[in-house]
Amino acid sequence: MSTGSRYIGSEREREGEGLEGWIPRTKLGVYVANKQITSLEQVFEQGYRLREPEIVKILLPDLKSEVVHVGVVQKQTDAGELTRFSAIVACGNGDGWFGIGRGKASQMRLAIDKATRDAMLNIIPVKLGCGSWECRCTIQHSVPFKVVGKGGSVKIEIIPGPRGLGLVAGANITTMLRLAGIMDAWTRTFGSTNTMSSTALAVYNALRNTYSIG
Repeated sequence: MSTGSRYIGSEREREGEGLEGWIPRTKLGVYVANKQITSLEQVFEQGYRLREPEIVKILLPDLKSEVVHVGVVQKQTDAGELTRFSAIVACGNGDGWFGIGRGKASQMRLAIDKATRDAMLNIIPVKLGCGSWECRCTIQHSVPFKVVGKGGSVKIEIIPGPRGLGLVAGANITTMLRLAGIMDAWTRTFGSTNTMSSTALAVYNALRNTYSIG
């Protein structure tokens, strides 16, 4: 069962109130709470590992999340059939930060919440630019060069596009690219793209390659 990219909203709106009682459990959390670290760029530059989603909520207050997919997982046990929900959530600020997370729970809302927290812990920087020979502008609206990502049996290519092109991609892939801040690009997919977990991972790996390759 797919929800087709349902909008969750900004993390400030949904969970900002809970930050008032947040007690950091890691050294990085203490630094962020004391404002010794004030940006995610510093976190990555200093090599810290994100272990608390509250850190991302504070450093990226404009972060948004969207449900990419929700499925039903059924398991036969001695007590009968056990039904659980599996959710895939993408998050990003629309300006160079992106994450993907998965969660399972007996209730859909709990599965989505788990996936949202996981997405924040998996957030990565995305290098934006204009790698299109048709455009050659200085605005960061696409990827700076062609990137390729793989997830399971799925492979995706993200190719720079000129301004005004939009995103030539399926609905779920378009949602994820927009969360990362990519507005114009061509995409090519190979493999079983109906498997959203593999497709989401392929997009995530492609966007991560904007830095690891460049």
